[in-house]
Amino acid sequence: MLTIGVDTGGTFTDFTFVHGPDTGTYKTLSTPRNPAEAVLAGLRHILAQRLPGARLGETDLAVVHGSTVATNAILERKGVPTALVTNEGFTDVIEIGRQNRASLYDLHYRRRPHIVPAALRFGVPGRVTAEGGTLTPFDEAEAARVVERIQASGAQSMAVCFLFSFLDPAHEQRMGALLRELGLPVSLSSEILAEFREFERTSTTVVNAYVSPIMTRYLTDLQRGIGSGDGQGAGLRIMQSNGGSISADTAMRESVRTILSGPAGGAVGALALGRAAGFDKLITFDMGGTSTDVSLMDGGLPLTMESSISGYPVKVPMIDIHTVGAGGGSIAARDPGGSLAVGPESAGADPGPICYGRGGERVTVTDANLYLGRIVPERFLGGGMALHAEGARDGIERLAGELGLPPAELAEGVLAVANANMERAIRVISVEKGFDPREFTLLSFGGAGGLHCADLARLLGMPEVLVPVDPGILSATGMLMADVVKDYSRTVMRPVAEFTDRDMDAAFAELERDGQNELAAEGVPPERVVHERFLDMRYHGQSFEIVVPFGPDMAERFQALHEQRYGYRNADKPVEVVNVRLRSRGIADGKTPEPGTMSGEEIAAEARLGTQQAVFDGAAVAAAILDRAALAPGNRFTGPAIVTEYTSTIVVPPWAEVRVDPWSNLVMRLG
Repeated sequence: MLTIGVDTGGTFTDFTFVHGPDTGTYKTLSTPRNPAEAVLAGLRHILAQRLPGARLGETDLAVVHGSTVATNAILERKGVPTALVTNEGFTDVIEIGRQNRASLYDLHYRRRPHIVPAALRFGVPGRVTAEGGTLTPFDEAEAARVVERIQASGAQSMAVCFLFSFLDPAHEQRMGALLRELGLPVSLSSEILAEFREFERTSTTVVNAYVSPIMTRYLTDLQRGIGSGDGQGAGLRIMQSNGGSISADTAMRESVRTILSGPAGGAVGALALGRAAGFDKLITFDMGGTSTDVSLMDGGLPLTMESSISGYPVKVPMIDIHTVGAGGGSIAARDPGGSLAVGPESAGADPGPICYGRGGERVTVTDANLYLGRIVPERFLGGGMALHAEGARDGIERLAGELGLPPAELAEGVLAVANANMERAIRVISVEKGFDPREFTLLSFGGAGGLHCADLARLLGMPEVLVPVDPGILSATGMLMADVVKDYSRTVMRPVAEFTDRDMDAAFAELERDGQNELAAEGVPPERVVHERFLDMRYHGQSFEIVVPFGPDMAERFQALHEQRYGYRNADKPVEVVNVRLRSRGIADGKTPEPGTMSGEEIAAEARLGTQQAVFDGAAVAAAILDRAALAPGNRFTGPAIVTEYTSTIVVPPWAEVRVDPWSNLVMRLG
């Protein structure tokens, strides 16, 4: 079986594959207008390499895919016309929300129209109480009239969210049955997110309904493209935002769970490789062509239930990843005040940076790195993609003239601004949450991560940087390491002192049965199933909860986590359990690298490819060019150096020294 991980990014689409004992990688430019084109082209390329004569669509493949389709549909507001059915009198809750102001002091701020306009919101009489009883019966006649109005409205997808349906979903289920007679997709909040907080639950359900038909079309096309000869699809799995994979069929129904699927793959791979190398405290730094994703891992994957996308709350479990618009393709320009600005606008894959030679005319971060000698043009993508240094130089000199700066100073300024944006992102997930980045190792990956990781770590006072093998495709690699994961939750709202062990076991038992059954349907054998328990806890009267891993003395566990995050604890304040939460995992058969045999500190002659002038801190120096594939565990060297490999370039400044550890990671110690 040929097993392939695929990560679609804004600039490149990355592939990693396992075929028996062999592994390999491939990168190709993304096709933003239709991401499936790049995916299928890459699969054909790998198939031709590994199984000459085999044809895509006629060969069994196992593919795990991280997709940006759902993300882009909501960011670009290109989902399908969606109708919302809720309780009569509550149709505007979705737009009123929490009345938070994203731009409190912007006198010209205007809220964007909601993705579900008022004309597509429908109310039905019927009411479930906060205790789960029926206050007003479901009105069948009015529900039938609403179905007729929705049919005439042109809606292509429906979201149903009734008050307190997480306690009694009967009204939602009946409304869903009536709507499904129209032959259109229906998302029920009691199936998507069975938790309290009506606005967040409604928002999550609406987002799912809005993007699921888009995701369904995309995945159906992919299944046909990579499937068996009968067109039914092969082993296509989709990465979730929570760090696990699900079947393509599940992803079509619950597309909201795939919003951060690409970055989640990188986080899973980073944690696995970091642990194998003996690093448990990691800040991951994933810099691609369009954006940068950062995450803090203190022994495990950080999960959050408080995410949002394009201003819409999405309350499904996600790896806590912070994203900023800073990547290799981020555009540098003169802002209205005459200063240098970098990003968030990106040149993407088409036309891309000037140096790609595809028609780009605006200076990007990649162009600045090339101008400063930090990229070896002949070695980009293993020599498979020619870079146009002259075009980059002309662009840098033109922008430098506009800003009245020397070209080299302008290029270093572009990198400094991009680094500052990424530094702020790391402080958001570390300092602002009670963690000191100086106690962590920066694990760098992504196609552009190696160019900036040393400078970024120095800005943050971090002592070490870890760069794994093939960092440019780590997100795709992580997808092959990901478990099959199902998340479940139930609102209980009980004081922890009254929530006995028997109550907890009863609350979790039903969720564990659901997890066991659904993982079996995903093809996971019982011996590979692991259930992980969590409680959402808070002080009585608080509005937000902390997710606490289940174990002895839950109240003390909560107090310790609260003190770490907020700087204090209140032992006299009653603590309550809001939700019980279960993560059911089907353990993957993924393999992490084995340590190699240590060699001497001296670098082999074949690893030295020559030297190149590079600029660091305003000074041009001769930097050694090293071939990473020829470096061996135990080797040591100091900067300045440029380490090249197929998927990435790693810059080692003059003030850094590097050792190659037993797993062939580059461990960079900053002076």
